[in-house]
Amino acid sequence: MGKSRKMVQIVILIAVLIIGGYAIGSTLFAADKGPLKEGSEPPQFKLADLDGNLKQLSDYEGKAVVVNFWGTFCPPCVKEMPEFERQYQKWKDEGLVILAINLSEDTLTVNNFVRRFDLHYPILRDVNRKTERSYGLKSYPTTFFIKPDGSIMEIKVGGMTEAEIDERIERLLQL
Repeated sequence: MGKSRKMVQIVILIAVLIIGGYAIGSTLFAADKGPLKEGSEPPQFKLADLDGNLKQLSDYEGKAVVVNFWGTFCPPCVKEMPEFERQYQKWKDEGLVILAINLSEDTLTVNNFVRRFDLHYPILRDVNRKTERSYGLKSYPTTFFIKPDGSIMEIKVGGMTEAEIDERIERLLQL
């Protein structure tokens, strides 16, 4: 009986090693696209806006799109949001789309913030943070300027002044 028990333990140990090795290897050596950079194509997403309507990046094919990841807990984000609103009002008739993706905060907090700053561009909810992960975010705010051809013109990590936002949007719309 002792020999049989030892054999079962060895088989279980080998199975654990194989499964563990596979899990570690597939995580470390997964064939993903790598970090996003200028010229690459941003990951697609499908997120609900504050009214529950689903929006996806592909809805805006052929348009200049600004995707801004933000949170009410982030002072540079709070400063930028009204600046993005002014830029949205300035450029929306030129075809500019701004999509502000909130980083999984509760509905009441986000709705109060949007009302407080009277924001009119789409605010999307990344409730499970899947989109945040697919974009490889490391800090907030992070803003992606996406050209009408669907490629990334620029990725800006950190806050921007309104003049910096305006300059980037102007360049984006001229492409």
